[in-house]
Amino acid sequence: MLALQVAVASTAGSFEAEQLTVLLDGQPASVDEVELDHGGRAHIVSCGAGQLTVDYHAIVQREPVAPSVPSPADRLVAVRPSRYCPSDLLEAFADAEWSMPPDPADRGRMIGNWVFGRLSYEPGSSGPMDTAVDTLLAGRGVCRDFAHLTIALCRAAGVPARLTSVYAPGVFPMDFHAVVEVATGDHWEVVDATRLAPRQSLLRIATGRDAGDTAFSTTLDGSAELLTASVLAIVHGELPIDDCVASVTLP
Repeated sequence: MLALQVAVASTAGSFEAEQLTVLLDGQPASVDEVELDHGGRAHIVSCGAGQLTVDYHAIVQREPVAPSVPSPADRLVAVRPSRYCPSDLLEAFADAEWSMPPDPADRGRMIGNWVFGRLSYEPGSSGPMDTAVDTLLAGRGVCRDFAHLTIALCRAAGVPARLTSVYAPGVFPMDFHAVVEVATGDHWEVVDATRLAPRQSLLRIATGRDAGDTAFSTTLDGSAELLTASVLAIVHGELPIDDCVASVTLP
């Protein structure tokens, strides 16, 4: 049994087309959709042994919407330590490293800029169990590592932060992408310390405390081996220009 989180979030925009096909040895497998927080959708696949093929296509028109207001519950969850973001272990480091500006948005941007300058983006340089502390010590990682360190440091500085998996036109090599959302006064602002893709073109998939909540595939029962994967996300026309300074929110 698997939980897939590959479908675009229901809040991401207007769907012009969408299709999810799951086949076990060429035959349709049993799939049930589960609604998650923040518009996320998980698809629970129940099947026996065999070769499972998952094919997802969607055309989504991202439309301007009023940003969601962080609720007190959202803020509480997003400021606590989590499995991959042990922010309690980094509080002394954050206090010694920076004099924090009073505005949470400014803190989030400052930390994102610091992580961008501190880490090297190196595919294959980290493992699935690495935490933000491991990434800080290693000085390198991939998008989830950049996001985990940004989240942990934001939480250590008192700024609620969460991880959002996205489709990211412009990322190379193309893959699922992870960014951070920090809670400001009245909205969630996107911080991407990798700067690999314009934030204006991102499409939300899943949102959670860290990568443990947003993995594109989670084995719930039995065992599974990933043999091949291919991700493609494009925009109509030219990619937008991201100055990495302006406030950007995700629907």
